[in-house]
Amino acid sequence: MKFKYSLSKLLLICMVFPAMIMSSSCKKYVELDAPQNKITASTAYQTDASATAAVIALYNYGIYGSIVPVQQYISFYGGVSADELHYTLTATPEINDIENNKIAIGSTQIANFWMYAYAELLAVNDAITGITNSTTLTPSVKTQLLGEAKFFRAFVNFYLVNFYGGVPLTGGVPLTNAYLPRSTADQVWTSVISDLKDAQGLLPTAYVGTLRARVNQYAATALLARAYLYRKDYVNAEAMATQVINTGTYTLAPTASAFINTSNETILQFATYYGFSSFVQSYRTSTSAVNIAPPTYVLTSNIANSFEAGDNRKTNWVDSTVSGSKYYRINKYKVYTGATAGAGNEFNVVLRLAEQYLIRAEARAQQGNTSGAAADVNLIRTRAGLANLPATVASSSTALLAAIAQERKMELFGEYGHRWLDLLRTGQANAVLSVMKPATWNATRSVLFPIPDLQRQQNTTLTQNPGY
Repeated sequence: MKFKYSLSKLLLICMVFPAMIMSSSCKKYVELDAPQNKITASTAYQTDASATAAVIALYNYGIYGSIVPVQQYISFYGGVSADELHYTLTATPEINDIENNKIAIGSTQIANFWMYAYAELLAVNDAITGITNSTTLTPSVKTQLLGEAKFFRAFVNFYLVNFYGGVPLTGGVPLTNAYLPRSTADQVWTSVISDLKDAQGLLPTAYVGTLRARVNQYAATALLARAYLYRKDYVNAEAMATQVINTGTYTLAPTASAFINTSNETILQFATYYGFSSFVQSYRTSTSAVNIAPPTYVLTSNIANSFEAGDNRKTNWVDSTVSGSKYYRINKYKVYTGATAGAGNEFNVVLRLAEQYLIRAEARAQQGNTSGAAADVNLIRTRAGLANLPATVASSSTALLAAIAQERKMELFGEYGHRWLDLLRTGQANAVLSVMKPATWNATRSVLFPIPDLQRQQNTTLTQNPGY
């Protein structure tokens, strides 16, 4: 699956070509209605049903199926950039370059990540504009859909700013978007937080449907807690995480069942057609037999060997294969395939309660509340079958922060690039990765992905990241 066009070309094709057809007066054209199974942009947001369909598309399709590869790039490329995942194949040398933190500015993998993200934002911004301007939607439907769309814009921009730094902040005018300069990272973060606060106010606390597969107010709050943590706004990070934790809606599930689509730990998951995760076929193989080739991405020994004895997260979330060497497979998702729609019981878990406890623990430790931070960490450790933190750790903010970083490493591996982003935001990337990858790590260049060269050719206002 390849995304062939640059963002500016995509937008020009979408906007200029129809304009040329409509403005031509040299020939007469036969006017045709839209196909019966299609709707036009001008009518998409006139009825509750069509507007809902347009927003639902953001979850699993978008433009060119954009949201699925965005999730995969975040998890896979974030994982190999850190000390978390190893790419086992040789089919795509550019991924080896990402793993070695020596990405070329012409990398098609990095360009695809950028373009799929902006394709999703194109659909999101269209939805925000259409819903905002609509005068025919039922008010409750209008606020629900607008809240969901703003969540998606925040979600995509959150990852763009973390992987690329400052990026163009797009709005509702596609032709203008194609040639925007980069906003500063601070401006992007301000937009992320603003959109999530808007989504909080627009969305209901109740889920639409039974499987927590559409954004509600608590999902927006959970992502906002993460955003505040990343911005070192520890007071608000603690407050938002506490809001989610105190709802009583979520509980920590046994590790063996934490990722099934009925898990009470899930705050938000993106549904999949067959009921198996979009990650599983890259993390696992079709069999659990021992002497088989490894999957595409495996855990590094650094992660696999970091679990404490008796940690049931290793028992339930990691297994191994042997094919000349020992490989550790991520086993969080266990349904490998499905023959019929909805046959499996696993989706893509985007937000879950365990992270909220770890967010609150870190925010509390940063504010000197060691007892509260230790209590949150111990809940995660108890679920993992481990003893509480030693008193010497629980009473020291410095020791607690190190313990929290370790728990995040053991709890969130393989999920949406957490390890990579944790190393970056805490300033530990150079210390950890210069040791693991001494020949290729560059403290100036490696902390951000390059702005794709194709984009800079099409949009000359885009500057490049340091070191490239």
